[in-house]
This record gives sequence, C-alpha cells and structure tokens, in this order.
Amino acid sequence: MLLRKYKPDDCGALANLFYDTVHCINCKDYTEEQINAWATGTIDLAQWNASFLEHYTIVAELDGEIAGFGDITADGYLDRLYVHKNYQRRGVAKAICDGLEKAVSVDKITTHASITARGFFEKRGYRVIKEQQVERQKVILVNYVMERHSGDGFL
Repeated sequence: MLLRKYKPDDCGALANLFYDTVHCINCKDYTEEQINAWATGTIDLAQWNASFLEHYTIVAELDGEIAGFGDITADGYLDRLYVHKNYQRRGVAKAICDGLEKAVSVDKITTHASITARGFFEKRGYRVIKEQQVERQKVILVNYVMERHSGDGFL
C-alpha cells in the first residue's frame, strides 16, 4: 500500500470514492433516504480541494488505484475517512488513520463517526462523547462525536 499526500488532481476521484462508499458500505446502517441526503452526487470540488489543501490529507493507493483517503485539521479534528468499497477490511483505514494521528501535535483527536465507522474508531481507543443527530437535505442522520486522547496511545 502506498500512502501519499493529497494532490489537487485527486479531488474528483475522492469525491467519487466518497459517493460510492456511502452508497455501497454505509447503506447497511442508514436508509436509502439518509444515504441520498448524505452523498447527493453533487460536491463543490473547489471547496473540497481547498479543505483538503488546508488540512493534512492522506491518499492510499493499492494496485494502482485510490483505495481510500482521510484528512485532519491542525487542531485535531479528523474530518473525513473513507475506504473504497473494493478495499474494505484490508488495513486501508488503519494505515490512513495512523498517518493522520501522527501528523498532528495535539492532546486529543475528535471525529464525527458514522454508525458504520463507530466500531472501527472504538477499536482504536476512541470514546463516544455523545450521539448526535445531524440534518442533511432536511433528513436526519445519527452519528457520534468521538475522542481519543494522547494518553490513549496515538502519539
């Protein structure tokens, strides 16, 4: 597996990966209406590119294909972590997360984890701070505010 920093040329592929992952993987935990509200298929690529460049963003490649990506802010907010539907359970998310966590010098990392991702983060030592309901396209989705502290071993 190759882990590398994000390049602006990646943006369209990452948007497609996001859409496919939500629609093919997260559909086991969310309704079709929720999935369609979460990943509409229309992303402002300029806005996504700007946020990827502002954050520390890692892209994982396997077999010459983008297998996943993730990004984190300098203050420790792990914003996005998505793995291609064909590369699930192959260590991609773990490798990306390891890189993101090591890239920041903070006492805690926070993320908003989907129902689908909650177990992954719990295995990494993240704790649920609260369950929340977020609105996307007038549809309510459940996710979890989770934290991992430096004493939990990510540094």
